[in-house]
Amino acid sequence: MNKKILVAVDGSVYSSNTLHYLEQLFADVKDVHFHLLSVIPCSSLLAGNEWLDDLELLSKLSPEARRRYAAAKKFLNESVDRLDRHGIARDQISTEIKLSRTNVASDIIDTARKGLYDALVIGRRGVSKLEEIIMGSISCTVFQKYHDIPIWIVDGQVNSHTFLVPVDGSEFSLKAVDHLSFILKDNPYAEITLFHSAAMFAQKQSLTKEECTHYLTDEFCQIHSQDEDIHFRAPQEILKNNGFPTERIHRLLALKGMYPSRQIVRQALIDDFGTIVMGRRGIEMRKGVFGSVTEKVVAMSENTTIWIVG
Repeated sequence: MNKKILVAVDGSVYSSNTLHYLEQLFADVKDVHFHLLSVIPCSSLLAGNEWLDDLELLSKLSPEARRRYAAAKKFLNESVDRLDRHGIARDQISTEIKLSRTNVASDIIDTARKGLYDALVIGRRGVSKLEEIIMGSISCTVFQKYHDIPIWIVDGQVNSHTFLVPVDGSEFSLKAVDHLSFILKDNPYAEITLFHSAAMFAQKQSLTKEECTHYLTDEFCQIHSQDEDIHFRAPQEILKNNGFPTERIHRLLALKGMYPSRQIVRQALIDDFGTIVMGRRGIEMRKGVFGSVTEKVVAMSENTTIWIVG
């Protein structure tokens, strides 16, 4: 099954970092399609013009907005050329410039939902401020308010093909691994390390049989759902069932550490992981390990890509 990835770009160096990440991870991988989207704000023109289509609205843009539109078109064309040179074929790429009639964050998410994309990729400005994700507060809004589409946040130039996946035995970590296993199926580059810390996850997470069987067979869940190492065993089984090579799946157990977010970021830094993959509880379930920890990891990570699922 082909994967569909929506890539939000704005022509900045941060968008260039996003393209670099995709080149490194998906060169010569043929079952992925990328849709490059650039959104131009023009809501100030809408009064009395709501009935206009994009072509008619374009004629009413200010000279500055027209320059932004032309720059976006140029960047998208150059991006297709660049990706093609680095192993992502032109027939795997489509492009779109959208004139925003509401707000940019909503338009990006609306595109992701209508297109049934498997993930949304955005680049990040800065290091420590979540509000400085690409396009200012736009992707901060996307990250904080929308939980139904996996979001990949790219910070800096990421060259490593290694993935760090914090696991705690909960359905949220299984959901993250399920997304990861789908995206990386048949990927020849990736190495995955499942990371668990006894100190990090002091509150033991329970996995019900119903939650387990959403991702794994009844037989596996019946036998293993209460195993002491279920936090490792279940994610590893999901990856194996989706065809990811077992020799590229590793376990890492840490016995020290007080702050979950710091420990995750520190481990990624020490071992030069390129990507951290985290499950996230829904808005109504933000307490516990994943939730506030996810936001802190996003805020603290540098030169690393974060995949947030849920």
